[in-house]
Amino acid sequence: MHALLAFWAKRVKIWAVLGGKHLKILILFTALFITNINAQDILPLKERAAFVNKLQKERLNKLLPQLMEKTDIDMWVLIAREYNEDPIIKTMLPPTWLNARRTTILVFSLDKKTKNFESVAIARYAFGDNIPSIWDKDKQPNQWEALKDYIVSKNPEKIGLNISSYESLADGLSKYHYDQLYNVLSPKFRKKITSAEDLAIAWIETRTDLEMTVFSQLVEISSSIIREAFSTKVITPGITSTDDVVWWMREKVLSLGLDTWFHPTVDVQRKDNSDLYAFDNKSKFDIILPGDLLHCDFGISYLTLNTDTQELAYVLKPGETDAPDFLIKAFKEGTRVQDIFTNNFKQGLTGNEILRRSLEQGKAEGLRPSIYTHPLGTYGHSAGTTIGMWDSQGGVPFTGDHPLQYNTAYAIELNTTVYVEEWEKDIRIMLEVPGFFGENGFRYINGRLKEFLLVGSKQTGLED
Repeated sequence: MHALLAFWAKRVKIWAVLGGKHLKILILFTALFITNINAQDILPLKERAAFVNKLQKERLNKLLPQLMEKTDIDMWVLIAREYNEDPIIKTMLPPTWLNARRTTILVFSLDKKTKNFESVAIARYAFGDNIPSIWDKDKQPNQWEALKDYIVSKNPEKIGLNISSYESLADGLSKYHYDQLYNVLSPKFRKKITSAEDLAIAWIETRTDLEMTVFSQLVEISSSIIREAFSTKVITPGITSTDDVVWWMREKVLSLGLDTWFHPTVDVQRKDNSDLYAFDNKSKFDIILPGDLLHCDFGISYLTLNTDTQELAYVLKPGETDAPDFLIKAFKEGTRVQDIFTNNFKQGLTGNEILRRSLEQGKAEGLRPSIYTHPLGTYGHSAGTTIGMWDSQGGVPFTGDHPLQYNTAYAIELNTTVYVEEWEKDIRIMLEVPGFFGENGFRYINGRLKEFLLVGSKQTGLED
Protein backbone atom coordinates (compact mmCIF):
# COMPACT_ATOMS: atom_id res chain seq x y z
CA MET A 1 0.00 0.00 0.00
CA HIS A 2 2.83 2.43 0.84
CA ALA A 3 4.40 1.81 -2.56
CA LEU A 4 1.08 2.46 -4.26
CA LEU A 5 0.60 5.71 -2.33
CA ALA A 6 4.09 6.82 -3.29
CA PHE A 7 3.37 5.92 -6.91
CA TRP A 8 0.29 8.12 -7.00
CA ALA A 9 1.89 10.94 -5.02
CA LYS A 10 4.15 11.53 -8.02
CA ARG A 11 1.12 11.59 -10.29
CA VAL A 12 -0.61 14.22 -8.15
CA LYS A 13 2.22 16.63 -8.90
CA ILE A 14 1.85 16.03 -12.63
CA TRP A 15 -1.88 16.58 -12.63
CA ALA A 16 -1.68 19.66 -10.42
CA VAL A 17 0.60 21.28 -12.99
CA LEU A 18 -1.81 20.40 -15.80
CA GLY A 19 -4.70 22.28 -14.27
CA GLY A 20 -6.43 22.64 -10.93
CA LYS A 21 -9.99 22.05 -12.07
CA HIS A 22 -9.00 18.68 -13.52
CA LEU A 23 -7.34 17.56 -10.29
CA LYS A 24 -10.80 16.20 -9.42
CA ILE A 25 -10.32 13.50 -12.05
CA LEU A 26 -7.04 12.39 -10.52
CA ILE A 27 -8.50 12.30 -7.02
CA LEU A 28 -11.31 10.01 -8.20
CA PHE A 29 -8.95 7.91 -10.31
CA THR A 30 -6.53 7.55 -7.39
CA ALA A 31 -9.22 6.77 -4.83
CA LEU A 32 -10.66 4.01 -6.96
CA PHE A 33 -7.38 2.18 -7.29
CA ILE A 34 -6.08 2.78 -3.76
CA THR A 35 -9.39 1.67 -2.22
CA ASN A 36 -9.17 -1.70 -3.94
CA ILE A 37 -6.99 -2.01 -6.99
CA ASN A 38 -8.45 -5.45 -7.72
CA ALA A 39 -11.96 -4.01 -7.99
CA GLN A 40 -11.06 -2.62 -11.42
CA ASP A 41 -13.15 0.49 -10.82
CA ILE A 42 -13.44 2.65 -13.90
CA LEU A 43 -13.98 6.40 -14.25
CA PRO A 44 -17.57 7.47 -14.97
CA LEU A 45 -18.18 8.62 -18.54
CA LYS A 46 -18.34 12.30 -17.62
CA GLU A 47 -14.96 12.12 -15.87
CA ARG A 48 -13.49 10.16 -18.77
CA ALA A 49 -14.64 12.87 -21.18
CA ALA A 50 -12.98 15.60 -19.09
CA PHE A 51 -9.73 13.65 -19.00
CA VAL A 52 -9.76 12.89 -22.74
CA ASN A 53 -10.45 16.54 -23.52
CA LYS A 54 -7.45 17.57 -21.43
CA LEU A 55 -5.26 14.91 -23.04
CA GLN A 56 -6.27 15.97 -26.57
CA LYS A 57 -5.63 19.63 -25.82
CA GLU A 58 -2.10 18.82 -24.70
CA ARG A 59 -1.44 16.65 -27.75
CA LEU A 60 -2.83 19.20 -30.20
CA ASN A 61 -1.22 22.32 -28.73
CA LYS A 62 2.10 20.95 -27.46
CA LEU A 63 2.94 17.72 -29.25
CA LEU A 64 1.63 18.40 -32.76
CA PRO A 65 3.69 21.57 -33.42
CA GLN A 66 6.83 19.65 -32.43
CA LEU A 67 5.97 16.80 -34.78
CA MET A 68 5.19 19.17 -37.67
CA GLU A 69 8.55 20.84 -37.25
CA LYS A 70 10.33 17.49 -36.97
CA THR A 71 8.73 16.10 -40.12
CA ASP A 72 9.01 19.39 -42.06
CA ILE A 73 5.28 19.80 -42.72
CA ASP A 74 4.02 23.35 -42.16
CA MET A 75 0.38 22.65 -43.09
CA TRP A 76 -1.61 19.49 -42.46
CA VAL A 77 -5.07 19.16 -43.98
CA LEU A 78 -7.40 16.40 -42.75
CA ILE A 79 -10.76 15.77 -44.43
CA ALA A 80 -13.45 13.25 -43.51
CA ARG A 81 -17.16 12.65 -43.66
CA GLU A 82 -19.55 11.41 -41.01
CA TYR A 83 -19.24 7.61 -40.64
CA ASN A 84 -16.20 7.58 -42.94
CA GLU A 85 -13.58 9.09 -40.68
CA ASP A 86 -9.89 9.35 -41.42
CA PRO A 87 -8.07 7.18 -38.80
CA ILE A 88 -6.16 10.27 -37.68
CA ILE A 89 -9.34 12.27 -37.18
CA LYS A 90 -10.69 9.41 -35.08
CA THR A 91 -7.84 10.00 -32.61
CA MET A 92 -8.82 13.68 -32.40
CA LEU A 93 -12.60 13.33 -32.10
CA PRO A 94 -13.91 15.32 -29.14
CA PRO A 95 -15.02 13.00 -26.32
CA THR A 96 -18.65 14.06 -26.83
CA TRP A 97 -18.51 13.23 -30.54
CA LEU A 98 -18.89 9.65 -31.68
CA ASN A 99 -18.29 10.52 -35.33
CA ALA A 100 -17.30 13.39 -37.57
CA ARG A 101 -20.14 15.70 -38.64
CA ARG A 102 -21.08 16.32 -42.26
CA THR A 103 -17.82 17.08 -44.09
CA THR A 104 -15.24 17.79 -41.41
CA ILE A 105 -12.09 19.63 -42.49
CA LEU A 106 -9.27 20.32 -40.03
CA VAL A 107 -6.23 22.40 -40.88
CA PHE A 108 -3.08 22.69 -38.77
CA SER A 109 -0.49 25.27 -39.73
CA LEU A 110 2.93 26.11 -38.32
CA ASP A 111 4.80 29.29 -39.26
CA LYS A 112 8.41 28.18 -39.63
CA LYS A 113 9.80 31.61 -38.77
CA THR A 114 7.61 32.70 -35.87
CA LYS A 115 6.73 29.15 -34.71
CA ASN A 116 3.14 30.31 -34.46
CA PHE A 117 0.82 27.30 -34.50
CA GLU A 118 -2.85 27.42 -35.45
CA SER A 119 -5.54 24.76 -35.62
CA VAL A 120 -8.88 25.47 -37.27
CA ALA A 121 -11.94 23.67 -38.57
CA ILE A 122 -13.39 24.57 -41.95
CA ALA A 123 -16.75 23.16 -40.92
CA ARG A 124 -20.21 24.10 -39.71
CA TYR A 125 -19.29 23.26 -36.13
CA ALA A 126 -16.35 23.88 -33.85
CA PHE A 127 -14.44 20.63 -33.44
CA GLY A 128 -15.17 20.32 -29.74
CA ASP A 129 -13.47 22.65 -27.27
CA ASN A 130 -10.01 22.52 -28.81
CA ILE A 131 -10.43 23.47 -32.49
CA PRO A 132 -12.63 26.45 -33.44
CA SER A 133 -14.52 26.70 -36.72
CA ILE A 134 -13.61 29.70 -38.88
CA TRP A 135 -15.99 29.03 -41.76
CA ASP A 136 -18.65 31.71 -42.12
CA LYS A 137 -21.10 30.16 -44.54
CA ASP A 138 -22.95 33.45 -45.01
CA LYS A 139 -19.81 35.09 -46.39
CA GLN A 140 -18.54 32.07 -48.31
CA PRO A 141 -21.22 29.44 -49.04
CA ASN A 142 -18.76 27.01 -50.65
CA GLN A 143 -16.80 24.99 -48.08
CA TRP A 144 -14.04 24.11 -50.54
CA GLU A 145 -13.58 27.73 -51.55
CA ALA A 146 -13.34 28.61 -47.86
CA LEU A 147 -10.62 25.98 -47.47
CA LYS A 148 -8.76 27.35 -50.48
CA ASP A 149 -8.93 30.89 -49.13
CA TYR A 150 -7.48 29.80 -45.81
CA ILE A 151 -4.65 27.88 -47.47
CA VAL A 152 -3.81 30.87 -49.66
CA SER A 153 -3.78 33.17 -46.62
CA LYS A 154 -1.22 30.94 -44.90
CA ASN A 155 0.86 30.33 -48.05
CA PRO A 156 2.50 27.15 -46.75
CA GLU A 157 5.61 25.56 -48.25
CA LYS A 158 3.97 22.13 -48.06
CA ILE A 159 0.39 20.94 -47.84
CA GLY A 160 0.48 17.56 -46.12
CA LEU A 161 -2.31 15.10 -46.88
CA ASN A 162 -2.97 11.65 -45.43
CA ILE A 163 -1.85 9.59 -48.39
CA SER A 164 0.32 6.51 -47.91
CA SER A 165 1.19 3.50 -50.01
CA TYR A 166 1.81 1.19 -47.02
CA GLU A 167 0.58 2.64 -43.70
CA SER A 168 -3.19 2.31 -43.47
CA LEU A 169 -3.51 4.74 -40.56
CA ALA A 170 -1.79 7.44 -42.64
CA ASP A 171 -3.93 6.81 -45.74
CA GLY A 172 -7.28 8.20 -44.66
CA LEU A 173 -7.98 10.74 -47.40
CA SER A 174 -10.62 9.54 -49.87
CA LYS A 175 -10.16 9.89 -53.63
CA TYR A 176 -13.24 12.14 -53.76
CA HIS A 177 -11.91 14.54 -51.15
CA TYR A 178 -8.48 14.60 -52.77
CA ASP A 179 -10.09 15.56 -56.08
CA GLN A 180 -12.19 18.27 -54.46
CA LEU A 181 -9.15 19.84 -52.84
CA TYR A 182 -6.92 19.49 -55.90
CA ASN A 183 -9.48 21.02 -58.22
CA VAL A 184 -10.09 24.07 -56.05
CA LEU A 185 -6.40 24.92 -55.72
CA SER A 186 -4.41 26.93 -58.26
CA PRO A 187 -1.40 25.26 -59.97
CA LYS A 188 0.91 27.10 -57.56
CA PHE A 189 -0.61 25.39 -54.54
CA ARG A 190 -1.19 22.04 -56.22
CA LYS A 191 2.59 21.72 -56.47
CA LYS A 192 2.83 21.99 -52.70
CA ILE A 193 0.73 18.89 -52.02
CA THR A 194 2.76 16.11 -50.41
CA SER A 195 2.21 12.99 -48.33
CA ALA A 196 1.98 13.61 -44.59
CA GLU A 197 2.85 9.98 -43.96
CA ASP A 198 5.75 10.66 -41.56
CA LEU A 199 3.71 13.21 -39.61
CA ALA A 200 0.69 10.92 -39.37
CA ILE A 201 2.83 8.03 -38.12
CA ALA A 202 4.56 10.29 -35.59
CA TRP A 203 1.19 11.55 -34.34
CA ILE A 204 -0.08 8.01 -33.85
CA GLU A 205 3.04 6.49 -32.32
CA THR A 206 4.20 9.26 -29.95
CA ARG A 207 3.06 9.05 -26.33
CA THR A 208 2.95 12.04 -23.97
CA ASP A 209 3.79 12.07 -20.26
CA LEU A 210 0.10 12.41 -19.43
CA GLU A 211 -0.77 9.34 -21.50
CA MET A 212 1.97 7.31 -19.86
CA THR A 213 0.73 8.38 -16.43
CA VAL A 214 -2.48 6.40 -16.97
CA PHE A 215 -1.20 3.72 -19.38
CA SER A 216 0.20 1.66 -16.50
CA GLN A 217 -3.25 1.57 -14.92
CA LEU A 218 -4.79 0.34 -18.15
CA VAL A 219 -2.29 -2.50 -18.18
CA GLU A 220 -3.07 -3.21 -14.53
CA ILE A 221 -6.79 -3.43 -15.32
CA SER A 222 -6.06 -5.87 -18.18
CA SER A 223 -3.85 -8.04 -15.98
CA SER A 224 -6.39 -8.01 -13.15
CA ILE A 225 -9.08 -9.32 -15.50
CA ILE A 226 -6.73 -12.06 -16.71
CA ARG A 227 -5.86 -13.04 -13.12
CA GLU A 228 -9.53 -13.36 -12.28
CA ALA A 229 -10.21 -15.31 -15.46
CA PHE A 230 -7.33 -17.65 -14.68
CA SER A 231 -8.63 -18.56 -11.23
CA THR A 232 -11.15 -20.92 -9.69
CA LYS A 233 -13.60 -18.02 -9.58
CA VAL A 234 -14.05 -18.69 -13.28
CA ILE A 235 -12.47 -22.06 -14.00
CA THR A 236 -13.67 -25.40 -12.67
CA PRO A 237 -11.17 -27.94 -14.06
CA GLY A 238 -12.91 -30.73 -15.92
CA ILE A 239 -15.98 -28.61 -16.63
CA THR A 240 -14.99 -25.14 -17.88
CA SER A 241 -13.93 -24.81 -21.51
CA THR A 242 -11.48 -22.35 -22.98
CA ASP A 243 -14.39 -20.78 -24.87
CA ASP A 244 -16.25 -20.30 -21.58
CA VAL A 245 -13.30 -18.26 -20.29
CA VAL A 246 -13.18 -16.20 -23.48
CA TRP A 247 -16.82 -15.19 -23.13
CA TRP A 248 -16.42 -14.54 -19.41
CA MET A 249 -13.69 -12.05 -20.31
CA ARG A 250 -15.94 -10.37 -22.86
CA GLU A 251 -18.75 -10.09 -20.32
CA LYS A 252 -16.36 -8.81 -17.65
CA VAL A 253 -15.11 -6.04 -19.91
CA LEU A 254 -18.67 -5.09 -20.80
CA SER A 255 -19.71 -4.99 -17.14
CA LEU A 256 -16.85 -2.57 -16.42
CA GLY A 257 -18.00 -0.19 -19.14
CA LEU A 258 -14.91 -0.87 -21.27
CA ASP A 259 -14.33 -2.18 -24.78
CA THR A 260 -12.21 -4.92 -26.26
CA TRP A 261 -10.54 -4.09 -29.55
CA PHE A 262 -10.29 -7.76 -30.52
CA HIS A 263 -11.98 -11.00 -29.49
CA PRO A 264 -9.84 -12.68 -26.79
CA THR A 265 -8.38 -16.14 -27.21
CA VAL A 266 -7.71 -18.81 -24.59
CA ASP A 267 -5.95 -22.07 -25.41
CA VAL A 268 -4.25 -24.98 -23.69
CA GLN A 269 -1.12 -27.04 -24.17
CA ARG A 270 -0.83 -30.39 -22.43
CA LYS A 271 0.92 -33.72 -22.63
CA ASP A 272 -1.86 -35.41 -24.55
CA ASN A 273 -4.50 -34.39 -27.07
CA SER A 274 -3.40 -30.84 -27.82
CA ASP A 275 -1.72 -29.28 -30.80
CA LEU A 276 1.23 -26.92 -30.78
CA TYR A 277 -0.61 -23.61 -30.70
CA ALA A 278 -0.71 -22.26 -34.24
CA PHE A 279 -1.61 -18.84 -35.60
CA ASP A 280 -4.67 -20.23 -37.33
CA ASN A 281 -7.25 -17.74 -35.96
CA LYS A 282 -9.48 -20.67 -35.02
CA SER A 283 -11.47 -20.75 -31.81
CA LYS A 284 -10.40 -23.35 -29.27
CA PHE A 285 -12.95 -25.42 -27.36
CA ASP A 286 -10.82 -27.52 -25.03
CA ILE A 287 -12.12 -28.52 -21.60
CA ILE A 288 -9.57 -27.18 -19.10
CA LEU A 289 -7.96 -29.97 -17.05
CA PRO A 290 -5.50 -30.21 -14.16
CA GLY A 291 -1.95 -30.14 -15.53
CA ASP A 292 -2.83 -27.85 -18.45
CA LEU A 293 -0.69 -24.94 -19.55
CA LEU A 294 -3.15 -22.10 -20.21
CA HIS A 295 -2.52 -19.12 -22.48
CA CYS A 296 -4.62 -16.07 -23.30
CA ASP A 297 -4.43 -13.09 -25.64
CA PHE A 298 -6.46 -10.14 -24.37
CA GLY A 299 -6.71 -6.36 -24.70
CA ILE A 300 -8.94 -3.47 -23.68
CA SER A 301 -9.62 0.08 -24.88
CA TYR A 302 -9.91 2.91 -22.36
CA LEU A 303 -9.09 6.63 -22.21
CA THR A 304 -8.02 6.65 -25.91
CA LEU A 305 -5.41 3.91 -25.37
CA ASN A 306 -5.28 0.16 -25.94
CA THR A 307 -3.61 -2.76 -24.22
CA ASP A 308 -2.50 -6.09 -25.66
CA THR A 309 -1.42 -8.79 -23.24
CA GLN A 310 -0.66 -12.51 -23.30
CA GLU A 311 -0.15 -14.37 -20.04
CA LEU A 312 0.31 -18.00 -19.02
CA ALA A 313 -1.18 -20.04 -16.21
CA TYR A 314 -0.75 -23.58 -14.94
CA VAL A 315 -3.71 -25.61 -13.65
CA LEU A 316 -2.57 -27.34 -10.49
CA LYS A 317 -3.11 -31.06 -10.06
CA PRO A 318 -4.29 -32.32 -6.66
CA GLY A 319 -1.39 -32.05 -4.21
CA GLU A 320 0.62 -29.61 -6.35
CA THR A 321 1.57 -26.15 -5.09
CA ASP A 322 3.47 -24.99 -8.17
CA ALA A 323 4.01 -25.76 -11.82
CA PRO A 324 6.42 -28.63 -12.65
CA ASP A 325 10.10 -27.72 -12.84
CA PHE A 326 10.25 -28.52 -16.55
CA LEU A 327 7.55 -25.95 -17.31
CA ILE A 328 9.17 -23.36 -15.02
CA LYS A 329 12.42 -23.89 -16.91
CA ALA A 330 10.62 -23.43 -20.23
CA PHE A 331 9.02 -20.22 -18.93
CA LYS A 332 12.46 -18.85 -18.10
CA GLU A 333 13.51 -19.40 -21.72
CA GLY A 334 10.60 -17.17 -22.73
CA THR A 335 11.67 -14.35 -20.40
CA ARG A 336 15.24 -14.72 -21.64
CA VAL A 337 14.03 -14.04 -25.18
CA GLN A 338 12.26 -10.95 -23.84
CA ASP A 339 15.51 -9.73 -22.27
CA ILE A 340 17.53 -10.32 -25.42
CA PHE A 341 14.94 -8.55 -27.51
CA THR A 342 14.36 -5.44 -25.42
CA ASN A 343 18.09 -5.00 -24.79
CA ASN A 344 18.42 -4.42 -28.54
CA PHE A 345 16.10 -1.39 -28.49
CA LYS A 346 18.20 1.51 -29.73
CA GLN A 347 16.91 4.81 -31.06
CA GLY A 348 17.27 5.00 -34.85
CA LEU A 349 17.54 1.26 -35.46
CA THR A 350 14.88 -0.11 -37.77
CA GLY A 351 12.50 -2.82 -36.70
CA ASN A 352 14.15 -5.23 -39.10
CA GLU A 353 17.59 -4.53 -37.63
CA ILE A 354 16.33 -5.14 -34.09
CA LEU A 355 14.60 -8.33 -35.25
CA ARG A 356 17.72 -9.70 -36.95
CA ARG A 357 20.00 -8.97 -33.99
CA SER A 358 17.59 -10.47 -31.47
CA LEU A 359 16.94 -13.66 -33.42
CA GLU A 360 20.65 -14.20 -34.05
CA GLN A 361 21.51 -13.72 -30.39
CA GLY A 362 18.68 -15.94 -29.20
CA LYS A 363 19.60 -18.76 -31.57
CA ALA A 364 23.26 -18.42 -30.56
CA GLU A 365 22.16 -19.19 -26.99
CA GLY A 366 20.34 -22.31 -28.14
CA LEU A 367 16.87 -20.79 -28.02
CA ARG A 368 14.17 -21.08 -30.69
CA PRO A 369 12.64 -17.62 -30.70
CA SER A 370 9.97 -16.01 -32.84
CA ILE A 371 9.33 -12.26 -32.55
CA TYR A 372 6.30 -10.35 -33.81
CA THR A 373 6.09 -7.07 -31.90
CA HIS A 374 3.90 -4.16 -32.95
CA PRO A 375 3.36 -0.52 -31.94
CA LEU A 376 0.64 0.01 -29.33
CA GLY A 377 -1.30 3.10 -28.30
CA THR A 378 -4.25 4.91 -29.84
CA TYR A 379 -4.71 1.79 -31.95
CA GLY A 380 -4.02 -1.79 -30.92
CA HIS A 381 -2.06 -2.64 -34.06
CA SER A 382 -0.75 0.88 -34.32
CA ALA A 383 1.51 2.87 -36.63
CA GLY A 384 5.27 2.96 -36.19
CA THR A 385 8.07 0.43 -35.96
CA THR A 386 6.98 -3.15 -36.61
CA ILE A 387 9.46 -5.74 -35.37
CA GLY A 388 8.71 -9.01 -37.11
CA MET A 389 5.47 -10.83 -37.84
CA TRP A 390 4.75 -14.42 -36.98
CA ASP A 391 5.01 -15.33 -40.66
CA SER A 392 7.77 -12.78 -41.52
CA GLN A 393 10.76 -13.63 -39.36
CA GLY A 394 13.14 -12.45 -42.08
CA GLY A 395 11.88 -8.88 -41.80
CA VAL A 396 8.80 -6.83 -42.62
CA PRO A 397 8.72 -4.53 -45.68
CA PHE A 398 8.06 -0.83 -45.10
CA THR A 399 6.83 -0.81 -41.48
CA GLY A 400 9.83 -2.91 -40.46
CA ASP A 401 12.10 -0.30 -42.03
CA HIS A 402 10.68 2.45 -39.80
CA PRO A 403 13.34 3.61 -37.28
CA LEU A 404 12.67 3.22 -33.57
CA GLN A 405 11.72 6.55 -31.97
CA TYR A 406 11.66 7.78 -28.39
CA ASN A 407 8.37 8.06 -26.49
CA THR A 408 6.73 5.14 -28.23
CA ALA A 409 4.90 2.10 -26.88
CA TYR A 410 4.86 -1.50 -28.06
CA ALA A 411 3.23 -4.84 -27.45
CA ILE A 412 6.34 -6.94 -26.79
CA GLU A 413 4.92 -10.03 -28.45
CA LEU A 414 7.02 -13.14 -29.00
CA ASN A 415 7.41 -16.82 -28.22
CA THR A 416 10.06 -19.44 -27.91
CA THR A 417 9.59 -23.10 -28.76
CA VAL A 418 10.82 -25.53 -26.12
CA TYR A 419 11.04 -29.30 -26.32
CA VAL A 420 9.61 -30.87 -23.15
CA GLU A 421 10.91 -34.38 -22.60
CA GLU A 422 8.26 -35.14 -19.99
CA TRP A 423 5.57 -34.47 -22.59
CA GLU A 424 7.65 -35.77 -25.52
CA LYS A 425 6.70 -32.74 -27.61
CA ASP A 426 7.39 -29.10 -28.36
CA ILE A 427 5.50 -26.38 -26.53
CA ARG A 428 5.45 -22.65 -27.10
CA ILE A 429 6.00 -20.10 -24.35
CA MET A 430 3.92 -17.23 -25.74
CA LEU A 431 4.22 -13.86 -24.04
CA GLU A 432 3.02 -10.34 -24.77
CA VAL A 433 3.61 -7.33 -22.53
CA PRO A 434 3.04 -3.60 -23.15
CA GLY A 435 6.35 -1.71 -23.05
CA PHE A 436 7.64 1.84 -23.47
CA PHE A 437 10.81 3.13 -25.12
CA GLY A 438 12.10 6.56 -24.12
CA GLU A 439 15.31 8.47 -23.67
CA ASN A 440 16.09 6.41 -20.56
CA GLY A 441 15.75 3.19 -22.51
CA PHE A 442 13.13 0.46 -22.51
CA ARG A 443 10.80 -0.39 -19.65
CA TYR A 444 7.68 -2.46 -19.22
CA ILE A 445 4.73 -0.15 -18.68
CA ASN A 446 3.50 -2.01 -15.61
CA GLY A 447 5.99 -4.81 -15.12
CA ARG A 448 5.83 -8.26 -16.67
CA LEU A 449 4.82 -11.78 -15.71
CA LYS A 450 7.87 -13.56 -14.24
CA GLU A 451 6.18 -16.83 -13.28
CA PHE A 452 3.07 -18.81 -14.12
CA LEU A 453 -0.28 -17.77 -12.75
CA LEU A 454 -1.69 -20.71 -10.82
CA VAL A 455 -5.24 -21.98 -11.13
CA GLY A 456 -6.35 -23.75 -7.95
CA SER A 457 -3.56 -22.52 -5.68
CA LYS A 458 -4.04 -23.59 -2.07
CA GLN A 459 -5.79 -21.06 0.15
CA THR A 460 -4.10 -19.72 3.24
CA GLY A 461 -5.02 -21.61 6.42
CA LEU A 462 -5.84 -24.93 4.80
CA GLU A 463 -3.89 -28.07 5.72
CA ASP A 464 -3.41 -31.39 3.99
